[in-house]
Amino acid sequence: MYQTDPPRPAKDYLPTMYDLPSEDPKEPGLPDEFHIFQPQLLRETFFPPKYRTDEVFTASDLNLYYDIRHPLWYKRPDWFAVIGVSRLYEQKDLRLSYVIWQEGIAPFVVVELLSPGTEKEDLGQTLREVNQPPTKWEVYERILRVPYYIVFDRYSDKLQAFQLIADRYSEIDLTTPRIWMPSLQLGLGLWQGSYQEIERLWLRWYDADGNWIPTPVEQENQRAERLAAKLRELGIDPNQI
Repeated sequence: MYQTDPPRPAKDYLPTMYDLPSEDPKEPGLPDEFHIFQPQLLRETFFPPKYRTDEVFTASDLNLYYDIRHPLWYKRPDWFAVIGVSRLYEQKDLRLSYVIWQEGIAPFVVVELLSPGTEKEDLGQTLREVNQPPTKWEVYERILRVPYYIVFDRYSDKLQAFQLIADRYSEIDLTTPRIWMPSLQLGLGLWQGSYQEIERLWLRWYDADGNWIPTPVEQENQRAERLAAKLRELGIDPNQI
């Protein structure tokens, strides 16, 4: 590859998401049900009020390529959110992966759902091996500098949160299992309730008043309840309509 004067930006000559998709036939493992439903609930309730929906991108189990010197290195967060970026890649296409040198904006928050096989790496308790890519913790903290890193253990229902202060993660003291993020004007916490007809503790987003952001299904149910109440005020039985 020839050097140009002035040098070309990395975005122009390094691989794009079309070259680096997340689907890999050599890595066919599928997530379990919790790893499907929990990220879905996070996506359905993530609505930062200062950003339009087309300025927010969220993803789960999507390859995140982070190092222009090693363009094939990636991490695959269980869920992450980026703000201030186009919902679609270059305003036109669904993403195959998230390539940091193409996008130019790192995730604002990353959520990892602990599994027995990944627990130590997720919590920064493993060391980088010689000639191997950095650990998740190193990538999120030192390379991407993700402001908030959230770790949830569904087996013990333990929630841990880390905030980037200066150049290192500092664990947030969770007197209650809620993390308020001022830049988003949203908070993330543990909610006891039924989602996908499964009753348990779930991670979900809440607003500045402490109210849980409703899912689309909950919004529809709330509209139906308001309509039914209005009909009853008018002396009409909703069940007869």
